[in-house]
Amino acid sequence: MKTLGDVQVGDSSTIVKLHGAGALRRHLMDLGLIKGTPFTVVKVAPLGDPVEITVRGYELSIRKEEAAIVEVQ
Repeated sequence: MKTLGDVQVGDSSTIVKLHGAGALRRHLMDLGLIKGTPFTVVKVAPLGDPVEITVRGYELSIRKEEAAIVEVQ
């Protein structure tokens, strides 16, 4: 399974599924990370946390633990 955290800077991908449950999953869905949504990784902090992506026309920074539950293709 490839996750959002595995996508390299400058690469684009599409969200396949959100794993996990509860408030974290709902929060990511509220931010626009739903199945079929394309995104581009803009930059990654020097220590790898957070990851900044462009999704639905805006910049979004998410933590590594959040990126780990987002399955991409």
